[in-house]
Amino acid sequence: MTDAVPPEIRSRLDDPFRELAGPLAGARRLSFTVAASERISPAVHEVMLTAPELDGFGYQPGQDVMLLVAAEGARPVRRRYTIRSLDRGAPALRLHIVRHAGGPGERWVRSARPGDRIEGIGPRGKITISPGADWHLFLGDESAMPAIFAMTEALPGDADATLVIEVPGPADEQELLAPARTRVSWLHRLGRPAGDRALLTAEAAEVELPPGAGHAYVLGEARVVLAVREVLAARGLPPGQISAKAYWGRGRANAGHGEPPRDA
Repeated sequence: MTDAVPPEIRSRLDDPFRELAGPLAGARRLSFTVAASERISPAVHEVMLTAPELDGFGYQPGQDVMLLVAAEGARPVRRRYTIRSLDRGAPALRLHIVRHAGGPGERWVRSARPGDRIEGIGPRGKITISPGADWHLFLGDESAMPAIFAMTEALPGDADATLVIEVPGPADEQELLAPARTRVSWLHRLGRPAGDRALLTAEAAEVELPPGAGHAYVLGEARVVLAVREVLAARGLPPGQISAKAYWGRGRANAGHGEPPRDA
Protein backbone atom coordinates (compact mmCIF):
# COMPACT_ATOMS: atom_id res chain seq x y z
CA MET A 1 0.00 0.00 0.00
CA THR A 2 1.30 3.43 -0.90
CA ASP A 3 0.11 7.01 -0.45
CA ALA A 4 0.03 9.23 -3.52
CA VAL A 5 1.46 11.92 -1.22
CA PRO A 6 2.61 10.60 2.20
CA PRO A 7 1.15 12.32 5.31
CA GLU A 8 4.51 13.75 6.38
CA ILE A 9 4.79 15.54 3.01
CA ARG A 10 1.15 16.66 3.02
CA SER A 11 1.64 18.35 6.38
CA ARG A 12 4.40 20.56 4.90
CA LEU A 13 2.58 21.62 1.73
CA ASP A 14 1.68 25.21 0.99
CA ASP A 15 -1.89 24.13 0.34
CA PRO A 16 -4.49 26.68 -0.83
CA PHE A 17 -7.19 24.15 0.05
CA ARG A 18 -6.13 23.52 3.63
CA GLU A 19 -9.39 25.17 4.66
CA LEU A 20 -12.51 24.28 2.68
CA ALA A 21 -14.16 27.69 2.54
CA GLY A 22 -15.79 29.95 -0.04
CA PRO A 23 -16.69 27.92 -3.18
CA LEU A 24 -15.54 24.76 -1.35
CA ALA A 25 -17.67 25.31 1.74
CA GLY A 26 -20.02 22.54 0.63
CA ALA A 27 -17.23 20.08 -0.20
CA ARG A 28 -15.60 17.58 2.11
CA ARG A 29 -12.15 16.07 2.42
CA LEU A 30 -12.13 12.39 1.49
CA SER A 31 -9.58 9.79 2.60
CA PHE A 32 -9.73 7.50 -0.41
CA THR A 33 -8.49 3.95 -0.74
CA VAL A 34 -8.22 2.37 -4.18
CA ALA A 35 -10.62 -0.57 -4.36
CA ALA A 36 -10.03 -1.49 -8.03
CA SER A 37 -8.09 -0.17 -11.00
CA GLU A 38 -8.23 -1.39 -14.58
CA ARG A 39 -7.95 -0.15 -18.14
CA ILE A 40 -11.35 -0.48 -19.83
CA SER A 41 -10.44 0.86 -23.29
CA PRO A 42 -7.29 2.06 -25.06
CA ALA A 43 -7.87 5.62 -23.78
CA VAL A 44 -9.80 5.17 -20.53
CA HIS A 45 -8.86 3.76 -17.12
CA GLU A 46 -11.47 2.95 -14.46
CA VAL A 47 -10.67 3.50 -10.78
CA MET A 48 -12.95 2.62 -7.87
CA LEU A 49 -12.34 4.59 -4.68
CA THR A 50 -13.77 3.96 -1.22
CA ALA A 51 -13.74 6.32 1.76
CA PRO A 52 -15.55 6.47 5.11
CA GLU A 53 -16.56 10.05 4.25
CA LEU A 54 -18.69 8.78 1.35
CA ASP A 55 -21.41 7.88 3.84
CA GLY A 56 -24.07 10.51 3.09
CA PHE A 57 -22.01 11.99 0.25
CA GLY A 58 -24.09 13.90 -2.29
CA TYR A 59 -23.29 15.41 -5.68
CA GLN A 60 -24.90 16.61 -8.89
CA PRO A 61 -24.36 14.70 -12.17
CA GLY A 62 -21.36 16.23 -13.90
CA GLN A 63 -19.53 17.22 -10.71
CA ASP A 64 -16.07 15.94 -9.89
CA VAL A 65 -13.59 15.16 -7.15
CA MET A 66 -10.15 16.72 -6.88
CA LEU A 67 -7.36 14.26 -6.09
CA LEU A 68 -3.96 15.11 -4.60
CA VAL A 69 -1.91 13.10 -7.10
CA ALA A 70 1.58 14.47 -6.36
CA ALA A 71 3.65 17.21 -4.76
CA GLU A 72 6.33 19.38 -6.36
CA GLY A 73 8.38 20.72 -3.48
CA ALA A 74 5.87 22.50 -1.23
CA ARG A 75 3.31 22.80 -4.03
CA PRO A 76 0.40 20.34 -4.12
CA VAL A 77 -0.53 18.96 -7.54
CA ARG A 78 -4.20 18.07 -7.91
CA ARG A 79 -6.26 16.73 -10.78
CA ARG A 80 -10.05 16.84 -11.11
CA TYR A 81 -12.01 13.82 -12.33
CA THR A 82 -15.73 13.64 -12.99
CA ILE A 83 -17.71 11.27 -10.81
CA ARG A 84 -18.94 8.59 -13.19
CA SER A 85 -21.15 7.02 -10.53
CA LEU A 86 -21.52 6.40 -6.82
CA ASP A 87 -22.25 2.98 -5.35
CA ARG A 88 -23.92 3.94 -2.08
CA GLY A 89 -23.96 0.36 -0.85
CA ALA A 90 -20.16 0.01 -0.83
CA PRO A 91 -19.84 3.06 -0.70
CA ALA A 92 -17.48 3.71 -3.63
CA LEU A 93 -16.92 6.30 -6.34
CA ARG A 94 -16.28 5.18 -9.91
CA LEU A 95 -13.99 7.37 -12.00
CA HIS A 96 -13.20 7.06 -15.70
CA ILE A 97 -9.85 8.72 -16.32
CA VAL A 98 -8.32 9.42 -19.72
CA ARG A 99 -4.78 8.12 -20.06
CA HIS A 100 -2.40 10.90 -21.17
CA ALA A 101 1.31 10.24 -21.44
CA GLY A 102 3.60 11.76 -18.86
CA GLY A 103 1.42 13.96 -16.63
CA PRO A 104 1.17 13.62 -12.83
CA GLY A 105 -2.40 12.32 -13.02
CA GLU A 106 -1.35 9.75 -15.61
CA ARG A 107 1.55 8.60 -13.46
CA TRP A 108 -0.74 8.09 -10.49
CA VAL A 109 -3.39 6.24 -12.51
CA ARG A 110 -0.79 4.01 -14.13
CA SER A 111 0.63 2.94 -10.78
CA ALA A 112 -2.59 2.81 -8.72
CA ARG A 113 -3.21 -0.56 -7.05
CA PRO A 114 -5.91 -1.79 -4.62
CA GLY A 115 -5.06 -0.62 -1.13
CA ASP A 116 -3.27 2.56 -2.25
CA ARG A 117 -4.40 5.77 -0.57
CA ILE A 118 -5.06 9.24 -1.96
CA GLU A 119 -6.63 12.41 -0.60
CA GLY A 120 -9.66 13.88 -2.34
CA ILE A 121 -11.91 16.93 -2.09
CA GLY A 122 -15.41 17.01 -3.45
CA PRO A 123 -17.86 17.44 -4.85
CA ARG A 124 -16.70 20.25 -7.13
CA GLY A 125 -18.05 21.84 -10.29
CA LYS A 126 -20.95 24.05 -11.31
CA ILE A 127 -22.11 22.39 -14.54
CA THR A 128 -24.93 19.90 -14.27
CA ILE A 129 -28.12 19.22 -16.22
CA SER A 130 -30.53 22.09 -16.87
CA PRO A 131 -33.82 20.58 -15.63
CA GLY A 132 -36.14 22.95 -17.49
CA ALA A 133 -34.59 22.52 -20.95
CA ASP A 134 -36.78 21.27 -23.79
CA TRP A 135 -33.84 19.29 -25.19
CA HIS A 136 -30.20 18.61 -24.34
CA LEU A 137 -27.14 18.64 -26.59
CA PHE A 138 -23.80 17.31 -25.33
CA LEU A 139 -20.54 17.82 -27.26
CA GLY A 140 -17.09 16.80 -26.06
CA ASP A 141 -14.08 14.54 -26.35
CA GLU A 142 -13.20 11.44 -24.33
CA SER A 143 -12.26 13.56 -21.30
CA ALA A 144 -15.89 14.74 -21.22
CA MET A 145 -17.44 11.30 -21.66
CA PRO A 146 -17.89 10.58 -17.90
CA ALA A 147 -19.72 13.89 -17.39
CA ILE A 148 -21.78 13.52 -20.57
CA PHE A 149 -22.85 9.99 -19.67
CA ALA A 150 -23.54 10.84 -16.01
CA MET A 151 -25.71 13.81 -16.94
CA THR A 152 -27.55 11.94 -19.69
CA GLU A 153 -28.30 9.02 -17.37
CA ALA A 154 -29.82 11.47 -14.88
CA LEU A 155 -32.35 12.82 -17.39
CA PRO A 156 -35.95 11.60 -17.09
CA GLY A 157 -37.48 9.20 -19.58
CA ASP A 158 -39.39 11.93 -21.42
CA ALA A 159 -36.25 14.01 -22.09
CA ASP A 160 -34.50 14.25 -25.45
CA ALA A 161 -30.70 14.20 -25.61
CA THR A 162 -28.22 14.28 -28.48
CA LEU A 163 -24.63 13.25 -27.70
CA VAL A 164 -21.67 14.02 -29.97
CA ILE A 165 -18.49 12.48 -28.57
CA GLU A 166 -15.03 12.52 -30.13
CA VAL A 167 -12.80 9.54 -29.25
CA PRO A 168 -9.54 8.17 -30.65
CA GLY A 169 -11.24 5.23 -32.38
CA PRO A 170 -14.07 2.68 -32.27
CA ALA A 171 -12.48 0.74 -29.38
CA ASP A 172 -13.07 3.72 -27.10
CA GLU A 173 -16.82 3.86 -27.62
CA GLN A 174 -18.86 3.00 -24.52
CA GLU A 175 -22.40 1.73 -24.08
CA LEU A 176 -24.91 4.22 -22.72
CA LEU A 177 -27.91 2.99 -20.73
CA ALA A 178 -30.21 5.93 -20.04
CA PRO A 179 -34.00 6.32 -19.63
CA ALA A 180 -34.06 9.44 -21.83
CA ARG A 181 -34.55 9.37 -25.59
CA THR A 182 -30.97 9.59 -26.84
CA ARG A 183 -29.05 9.83 -30.09
CA VAL A 184 -25.31 9.24 -29.95
CA SER A 185 -22.82 10.21 -32.67
CA TRP A 186 -19.26 8.96 -32.29
CA LEU A 187 -16.50 10.93 -34.01
CA HIS A 188 -13.29 8.95 -34.52
CA ARG A 189 -9.99 10.83 -34.73
CA LEU A 190 -8.21 7.86 -36.31
CA GLY A 191 -4.73 9.27 -35.75
CA ARG A 192 -5.67 12.94 -35.75
CA PRO A 193 -4.20 14.62 -32.64
CA ALA A 194 -6.46 15.18 -29.65
CA GLY A 195 -7.47 18.81 -29.27
CA ASP A 196 -7.91 19.46 -32.99
CA ARG A 197 -11.02 21.59 -33.53
CA ALA A 198 -12.11 20.23 -36.89
CA LEU A 199 -14.37 17.30 -35.97
CA LEU A 200 -16.43 18.83 -33.16
CA THR A 201 -16.79 22.27 -34.76
CA ALA A 202 -17.98 20.70 -38.02
CA GLU A 203 -20.55 18.64 -36.13
CA ALA A 204 -21.64 21.67 -34.07
CA ALA A 205 -22.35 23.51 -37.31
CA GLU A 206 -24.60 20.73 -38.62
CA VAL A 207 -26.23 19.08 -35.60
CA GLU A 208 -29.96 19.60 -35.24
CA LEU A 209 -31.08 22.31 -32.82
CA PRO A 210 -34.75 21.42 -32.23
CA PRO A 211 -37.43 24.02 -31.51
CA GLY A 212 -37.85 25.22 -27.95
CA ALA A 213 -35.44 26.33 -25.25
CA GLY A 214 -32.79 23.65 -25.29
CA HIS A 215 -29.44 23.52 -23.53
CA ALA A 216 -25.99 22.68 -24.90
CA TYR A 217 -23.12 21.35 -22.80
CA VAL A 218 -19.68 21.81 -24.37
CA LEU A 219 -16.83 20.06 -22.56
CA GLY A 220 -13.24 19.07 -23.28
CA GLU A 221 -10.11 20.78 -24.63
CA ALA A 222 -10.00 24.52 -23.93
CA ARG A 223 -9.66 25.89 -27.47
CA VAL A 224 -12.10 23.36 -28.89
CA VAL A 225 -14.67 24.29 -26.25
CA LEU A 226 -14.31 27.97 -27.18
CA ALA A 227 -14.62 27.25 -30.90
CA VAL A 228 -17.69 25.02 -30.51
CA ARG A 229 -19.33 27.56 -28.25
CA GLU A 230 -18.80 30.24 -30.90
CA VAL A 231 -20.34 28.02 -33.59
CA LEU A 232 -23.44 27.37 -31.48
CA ALA A 233 -23.77 31.08 -30.65
CA ALA A 234 -23.53 31.94 -34.34
CA ARG A 235 -26.41 29.53 -34.95
CA GLY A 236 -28.54 31.53 -32.52
CA LEU A 237 -28.18 29.65 -29.24
CA PRO A 238 -28.17 32.27 -26.44
CA PRO A 239 -25.32 32.31 -23.88
CA GLY A 240 -27.71 31.27 -21.11
CA GLN A 241 -28.44 28.05 -22.99
CA ILE A 242 -24.79 26.99 -23.29
CA SER A 243 -22.73 25.48 -20.45
CA ALA A 244 -19.05 25.29 -21.39
CA LYS A 245 -16.17 23.80 -19.42
CA ALA A 246 -12.53 23.25 -20.37
CA TYR A 247 -11.00 20.14 -18.82
CA TRP A 248 -7.56 20.39 -20.43
CA GLY A 249 -5.45 22.48 -22.81
CA ARG A 250 -3.56 21.08 -25.76
CA GLY A 251 0.19 21.46 -25.26
CA ARG A 252 -0.24 22.84 -21.74
CA ALA A 253 -0.19 21.05 -18.41
CA ASN A 254 -3.09 21.78 -16.10
CA ALA A 255 -2.44 24.07 -13.16
CA GLY A 256 -1.86 22.70 -9.66
CA HIS A 257 -5.56 22.97 -8.83
CA GLY A 258 -6.39 20.62 -11.69
CA GLU A 259 -7.79 23.00 -14.32
CA PRO A 260 -6.19 24.38 -17.51
CA PRO A 261 -4.30 27.67 -17.20
CA ARG A 262 -6.62 30.54 -18.03
CA ASP A 263 -4.72 31.37 -21.20
CA ALA A 264 -4.69 27.72 -22.43
